[in-house]
Amino acid sequence: MSKQRIIVVGNGMVGHRFIENLMEKCDNLIIGGGMTYTFIKAMGGDIGSSLCEEDKLELAAELIEKAKAKGVNLLLPVDNVAAEEFGNDAKTKITAVDDVPEGWMGLDIGPETIKLFSGVIAASKTIVWNGPM
Repeated sequence: MSKQRIIVVGNGMVGHRFIENLMEKCDNLIIGGGMTYTFIKAMGGDIGSSLCEEDKLELAAELIEKAKAKGVNLLLPVDNVAAEEFGNDAKTKITAVDDVPEGWMGLDIGPETIKLFSGVIAASKTIVWNGPM
């Protein structure tokens, strides 16, 4: 199996041209960070009180379709660490990324996502990383 090119984007904002340009240069595109929930909601998932750019839902859906059309493997988190509030002492739990309870917010990738992303990254020859995850 040949090594692939992967781009990891862990940013809070969905950038149309930025992500489209990345799709031209990679085999795998990992989306994480705050923009995750805009993509998950665009796919019909329940994101609770997680960060979401409501005005970018249609754009996120279009980018998902463009990735499919270009043969780019678009990877989104499958689970996350969710909390009732943002704070050091907040109660947390692991939830499916598309099933965050109302009043809770997704704050970080979960253990299954770490395994998934780690495997794809380890199999890649070239890695470009932009933003926190």
